[in-house]
Amino acid sequence: MQDMRAHLEKLRTDAADCALIRDLATDPVKRELFSRLAAHLGALAGDIEAVMASKAGAGNVDRPGPADARPMRS
Repeated sequence: MQDMRAHLEKLRTDAADCALIRDLATDPVKRELFSRLAAHLGALAGDIEAVMASKAGAGNVDRPGPADARPMRS
């Protein structure tokens, strides 16, 4: 769960950085790019929050679920 929190914090920080760059950009193309990046990173952070909330609500915060499973390599 700590790993998910760290990823969540990183995504939120990156989204805020992109929003700041967007606000400072003078080139309209770069402004649009960083706006889209900020929105995308914010959406990813929201998805992680939803997963964390569902795991907390289900009571299996420390046990990996199917979404946490990694494919086996052959």
